[in-house]
Amino acid sequence: MKKALIILSFLVAACGPEAGTFVYEGNPLVRTCYTADPAPMVASDGRLYLFCGHDEQFDNKPGYEGKYGFNITEWLCFSTGDMKTWTDHGVVMKPTDFSWAVGEAWASQCIEANGKFYFYVSCQSGDPDCKAIGVAVADSPTGPYHDAIGRALILDDMTPNGPRGWWNDFDPTVMIDDDGTPWLCWGNGTCFLAPLKQNMVELAGEIRTLPMENYVEGPWLYKRGDVYYNVYASMGPGAETISYAMAPSLDGPWTFQGELTGIAKDSFTIHPGVIDYQGRSYLFYHNASLSLDGYGPATGRRSVCIDELHYNADGTMQNVTQTREGIRRGV
Repeated sequence: MKKALIILSFLVAACGPEAGTFVYEGNPLVRTCYTADPAPMVASDGRLYLFCGHDEQFDNKPGYEGKYGFNITEWLCFSTGDMKTWTDHGVVMKPTDFSWAVGEAWASQCIEANGKFYFYVSCQSGDPDCKAIGVAVADSPTGPYHDAIGRALILDDMTPNGPRGWWNDFDPTVMIDDDGTPWLCWGNGTCFLAPLKQNMVELAGEIRTLPMENYVEGPWLYKRGDVYYNVYASMGPGAETISYAMAPSLDGPWTFQGELTGIAKDSFTIHPGVIDYQGRSYLFYHNASLSLDGYGPATGRRSVCIDELHYNADGTMQNVTQTREGIRRGV
């Protein structure tokens, strides 16, 4: 029985290299499985939690890139108290945990509010057949999470079919403004914005669009000091890069600041997550440089990376060079 429990404990933490914990060794952060669409959050317990999708490979179940990836089946969570030693919390949720969803664990973000943790995700709705945004809730950042409203929060018929059509409703990011108003931002091809009610699970106003130059997907909306930032995936030379815009208010005017990074190694996509933690600023993103079990590098088999982010005196950001060393010097 003891041996069986040991084996079970290992399987539960199967994405972590040893007993659910591992030490950061540079980029990519996680080297035992493929991870994508990083979403960092600092909780009231002082730990940084990282949520991400799990890119998997199935020989008999092609994804958007065949057997090489974009089979994103679940959301994973990792945490750290020092950016050096990380805990692997395993799977925190799957799209099929929503009764209305049929799969595809695309980008997510978690936020703490009202003494709970609200997990906003993008996945595939079953009826209607479209990309959708859902919201789950838990008492702990690591779950268990359950569907907060029993239906999708955002569906395709709620937004205009712009350049991406049924892929519009994708990649949620959420922030709570200084006046206590929660804001939900999302979109593929078009950047949408809407206020949430204080309960975090209902819209409190109309959906509008944010005018973002060279916008593709993956917004990350936040406020730092008196400045609002939207960091997002933009189109570079043949693949996505990260760009950003700044504004004095959510109403704008939004000033495009250009690219923050170049394209990600071996990956068509890139997805930003920006966080301040313990006096430093970090940019989380993914590339596709990792090879496991004879598969990869491949654009649909991605891996989360971290590099330090620096702001200039006027609030603009210094360009981030994507490195294999990552933040090892600073931890």
